[in-house]
Amino acid sequence: MKRILGIFFIPFAALFTLVILVFILSDNPQNSLYFFFIGPFRSMFSFGNMLNASVPLIFGALGISIARNAGSLNLGGEGQVYSGAFFAVITAHVFSNSGFCGGILAMIAGFISAGVLAAFCGFCKAKWNTNELITTFLFSCAVIPVINYLVTGPFNDPETSLQSTGKIAENMRLSLILKPSNLNTGIFFALAAIVLVHLFLYRTKKGYEFRIAGSNEMFARYGGINTKMNTVLAMGLSGGFYGLSGFFLIFGTHHAVIKEFSAGLGWNGLAVALIARFYPPAVLPSALFFAWINAGARSAMQNTGVTFEAASIVQSVIFFLATSMVIVNNFKQGKKVK
Repeated sequence: MKRILGIFFIPFAALFTLVILVFILSDNPQNSLYFFFIGPFRSMFSFGNMLNASVPLIFGALGISIARNAGSLNLGGEGQVYSGAFFAVITAHVFSNSGFCGGILAMIAGFISAGVLAAFCGFCKAKWNTNELITTFLFSCAVIPVINYLVTGPFNDPETSLQSTGKIAENMRLSLILKPSNLNTGIFFALAAIVLVHLFLYRTKKGYEFRIAGSNEMFARYGGINTKMNTVLAMGLSGGFYGLSGFFLIFGTHHAVIKEFSAGLGWNGLAVALIARFYPPAVLPSALFFAWINAGARSAMQNTGVTFEAASIVQSVIFFLATSMVIVNNFKQGKKVK
C-alpha cells in the first residue's frame, strides 16, 4: 500500500504544479489546460506518437530498476542509449541483406555495447569500491563526443543534409501499427520486457540475490551471495536495457543515428524509474504518464501561448519529489540496520 501511494503521489503533485503554472503563465488557462490534458488524445497521430515515446522510456526505466534493486544506480543512460543505437545501426548495415536475422544481431550488438560500458563501471565498484554514480556519468560524458565524431565523420551519410548515419534497410525496420503515427511493434517488446524483468527479479534465484544485496549487502555476503559478481551483472543488464532503448528508437522511428538524438532520454528514463519506485509493473503507467506530459506540453505550445519549458519544470518537480522519497527511504533503512 505504501508503494502504491508513493507511486500515485508524485504524478498528482506534478499535475498540481502543472495546473498552477498554466494559470500563472497563460492568458487563457482553460484553453491551455484543454490542450495539455486532451491534446495528445485528439487524433490517432498524436495518441500513437505519445505511446511510441513511452517505449524507450520503458526500456531505460527497466534498466535503472534492475541496477537499483541490486543496490547500484546507473547515471550513464545518455551515453549508453547513444552507443547502443550506433552499434546496432552499424551491425544492421553490415548484415543489411540478412533481414530478420540481421535485425536480431543488431539488437544483440546494441545490448552488448551499452551493457559493456555499464558493466565496466560495475566492475570498478566491485574491484575498487568506486562510486558508480560518478563512473557511469563520466563514461557517458566521454562516450557521447566519440559517437558524435563517428556519426558526423567516418559513418556520416553524404546523401542527407542531416548529421546522421545512413538509414537501415527497410526489411529491418519495425512495422507501424497505428498509422499515420510512428507507433510500431516495439511497444509489444516493451510490454514483454516489463513481464520478463518482473519475473526475473521476483521469481528467479538470481533476482532474489539482486534484491537481497540491494536491501542489505552485508547480510547478502554472510548468506554466501557473490555480491561483487552480481554488481557487475546488474550494471551490465542495466546498460543493456538502455542499449535496447536506443535500438527500438532507431529501428522503429528514426531509422538512422542522428547526432545526439538521445539527448535527455537517459535522464527521462531515470525519472520514470523514480516514479515507479523501481518496481517493474509500475514502469508502464509511469512511462505513459511521462510521455503524456511531454505530448501535452507540445500540444499546448502549438495551440496556445504556453512554452515547452512548463513541461521541464514539471519534470524537475518529479525529480525532486522522487529523489526526496528515495533518500528518505534509504535513511530509514539505514536506521533499521543500525
